[in-house]
Amino acid sequence: MTDELWTIRRVLQWTTGFFKDKGLDGPRLDAELLICDALSLDRIRLYTDHDRPLSSEELSGIRERVRRRSKHEPVAYITGKRGFWKHDLKVDRRVLIPRPDTERLVELALSLLAKGGPHRLVDVGTGSGAIALALAGDVDNLIVLAIDRSGGALEVARENARSLGLENRVTFAEGDLLGPARDFGPTIIVSNPPYISTSEVDALMPDVLDFEPRLALDGGPDGLDLLRRLIADAPAILPPGGHLLLEHGHDQGEAVRALVRADGRYEEARTEKDYGRRDRVMVARTRA
Repeated sequence: MTDELWTIRRVLQWTTGFFKDKGLDGPRLDAELLICDALSLDRIRLYTDHDRPLSSEELSGIRERVRRRSKHEPVAYITGKRGFWKHDLKVDRRVLIPRPDTERLVELALSLLAKGGPHRLVDVGTGSGAIALALAGDVDNLIVLAIDRSGGALEVARENARSLGLENRVTFAEGDLLGPARDFGPTIIVSNPPYISTSEVDALMPDVLDFEPRLALDGGPDGLDLLRRLIADAPAILPPGGHLLLEHGHDQGEAVRALVRADGRYEEARTEKDYGRRDRVMVARTRA
């Protein structure tokens, strides 16, 4: 990309082709998002203003973003934000980038929160705060405790809570799994824990392996280490008829249900599918 005349359309075409040559997934979308970020435009303006010439300063900002993406850095870390549910969340390398499939966990939790109440909910492994803030923003009579073992992740989550005006609706705590929730008295526990096996983590594409926090990815030798612990620990702090919702890998549904059945303190366990029709969320209810 030289300093000759560049319009928005030309730089979009060039960047898309460059990303294709680099073998990046979604080259056109990545190009659009990064150019919009550099120019502080929404995506429709890329097309309504496509013949606008770009200044050298604007080109410099685009070049830097393109350089970073060409090294496989995720777009969300370059722009510093990711859309999830109804919110734009701050994200950086201290937190896992929220995925669309996790919105299915939010939907299922909301269906339970619509029954009775008020409810007290624990979000384990909150990361950027995506799940906790989505639920707190949608349910007025909800008290939320969001837990993470990473102090850096909690800094990001607290910043997101402040930016969304939800800092008084969610309490954040640093600790291991359900440790900080022992005296909280939740009626619902939700979690998107690490569930990728250690060997599979090592084989992930560089966009994930080289940038996202391994702490939020590695679920142990079979990927079930934290799921196993949450299933074992949740009944001690849930009331009779309380609910545990766990996101898991698309091929782990039967294994997670088997852990619930073997525990003996749950009366129901079902697997719900994500938007791609793959097993994704286990919903269990403690015995009444």
